[in-house]
Amino acid sequence: MSQIKLIPTHLNGTVAIPPSKSMAHRAIICAALAKGKSRIDHIEYSQDILATMEAMKALGAHIEAYEDYLLIDGTSTGTSRQCEIDCKESGSTLRFMVPVSLIHENHVRFIGEGNLGKRPLNVFYDIFDEQGITYQYQKETLDLKIRGQLKAGEFKVPGNVSSQFISGLLFALPLLEGDSKIIITSSLESIGYIDLTLQMLETFGIRVVNHHYQEFHIAGRQRYQAHDYYVEADYSQAAFYLVAGALGNSVALKGLNLDSLQGDKEALDILERMGAKVTQANDLIMVEAKSLKATTIDGSQCPDVIPVLALAASLAEGTTKIEHAERLRIKECDRLAAVASELSKLGAKMTETKDGLIIEGVSQLQGGQVSAWADHRIAMTLAIASTCAQTDIIIDNKECVKKSYPSFWQDFKQLGGMTNEC
Repeated sequence: MSQIKLIPTHLNGTVAIPPSKSMAHRAIICAALAKGKSRIDHIEYSQDILATMEAMKALGAHIEAYEDYLLIDGTSTGTSRQCEIDCKESGSTLRFMVPVSLIHENHVRFIGEGNLGKRPLNVFYDIFDEQGITYQYQKETLDLKIRGQLKAGEFKVPGNVSSQFISGLLFALPLLEGDSKIIITSSLESIGYIDLTLQMLETFGIRVVNHHYQEFHIAGRQRYQAHDYYVEADYSQAAFYLVAGALGNSVALKGLNLDSLQGDKEALDILERMGAKVTQANDLIMVEAKSLKATTIDGSQCPDVIPVLALAASLAEGTTKIEHAERLRIKECDRLAAVASELSKLGAKMTETKDGLIIEGVSQLQGGQVSAWADHRIAMTLAIASTCAQTDIIIDNKECVKKSYPSFWQDFKQLGGMTNEC
């Protein structure tokens, strides 16, 4: 693991926001389930996206990768009756692909890396038990073997564990012989991610009836239609530069869709609540603030942007509460613990709660040696923290950004960020 020294400096310039990882996952899966050829434009080959591409190829899809686009032919998808799918460290790949891999009778093994094996899969295990699908798994590490075929029917799914279970079922159920119903048994978190799935399904010709996010009715025997698709820019990655602007940097963000259904777009509303001003000129968005004030942040609908919003809160006047964010403890790392630990080393005042953080704003941050906890979002949060620190910040494991944003350090330097390899 290599370290990087970040020298405090002002970011200034325009950055093209990379494509949405959430939407790219969904577009690849839908295109690979269509009996025909699709072109998916605006692709960045992060480790998570590569995992989903390889997963669909393992199921028989033909995928050709070019510099920034994919050609996908799903005519042969589902012909594989035994395969291994390496999810790397991608929770989306794992939870989307489990139901998709069982559209047809299959014997499939799922493996992965890092903390992926610690993420709960009980929702699927309950379905397997009910439908007679056989499975074996190991605790604490991802090595899951499944044999069987998913059957249409009624699926009762909690909404407060992960929306990825629901999305995975939504991808698979339209292709089964009978009609199905998904019943949400608790409050539904990350509704924005469900909206992205429903939008992508509609784009590729699949119809789902949404009854107020409490039930989803899915007719069987549907067919995905091949479709060319352009992946819009990613609000979860944009959030780092949105916060940078709110903390005094001069960054213009290019390519964001203000009408996007991405749940992480809420970062804009939260920053405005904290006193930041959002302006748009042509296709550029800028955030600026003379000062920030504390607020209360509900992390249930936008968990991926919570680490960098915690950075903004650490330099806001007053006490900010982040709540309903307990799921952050089962990401690539325990992100609540990581944010509290590493930003506190830089002078922030943070207290962990069971489901969030209490953050007392300070006037400035110091430098120091910190850890990314092998988590891409922690590393990028600390990079933005360096732009308002008093002295250098040294971060370990700089390569972990490849999971979602391989060009992050290149973009950071292009904006004027100063780094030295350690």
